[in-house]
Formats: sequence, structure tokens, C-alpha cells
Amino acid sequence: MSISTADRLAIHELLSLHGHLSDAGAFDRFHEVFTDDIAYDLTAYGAGIVTGGDILRDMALQLGDNNPLGHHVTNIVLTPTTSDAVEALSKGLAVDVDGTTGTVTYADTVIRTTEGWRISRRSVIPRHKPITP
Repeated sequence: MSISTADRLAIHELLSLHGHLSDAGAFDRFHEVFTDDIAYDLTAYGAGIVTGGDILRDMALQLGDNNPLGHHVTNIVLTPTTSDAVEALSKGLAVDVDGTTGTVTYADTVIRTTEGWRISRRSVIPRHKPITP
């Protein structure tokens, strides 16, 4: 199964938009990135699976000044599963207020909706130590 160049570009832009909205504090626009019933897996951070765009927005607002200063998405790999669904794997880099940085892997399910492509499931997987053979 393949994905068109136009769809591939739209999904890349979707994944990037999350970082721009987060960095601008535009959490009220999360509906442009996520489905209303998003399942956002923060289990690795002790928050379980957050379900629903409104709850996700409220959590981001509650972080306040503890939100990272910068969200950067890179290394995007798309694997179509159906004509209307794609598994997206990407890397995230964050710069925190104190200057520290962190890296995660985002494992997303992206689906085609009437409004365009949206993330319906995201798992955030942190990386705490280097791989050793």
C-alpha cells in the first residue's frame, strides 16, 4: 500500500503543527491536530492514557510555565495501514525552561477525517539512556 505525495506532505505538516501550537500556547487549536477522541498515551510519565482533546488541552494549560519552550519533530516515517490510516513514527526534541533537553519517540495513528488528517492515537515514549550492545 502506498500513500500519495500530497497526503504524505499533509501528514508531515500535521505532525509539525503540534509543536508550533504547543510552543505558541494555542492549545485551543489542538482540534486541528487531534481527533476529538484522541487517546494520548502518557503512561511512561505516570499519567496513563489521556482520552479526549478537551482533557489534553486542559492538561497542557495546567502545566503552565512548565511546558517546554520548544517542541521539535524530526525523523518522520509513515507506514500506511489502510487508504485512510497511517502509522507515523517520529522523534521529538524538547527544550525546557531551565535549558535542559529531552528526546522522545512519538508513535502515532493518523486517520483521514472530513477535516483532513488527524492524530487519533499517540504514544509518547521517552529515551533516558543510550542503547548499549
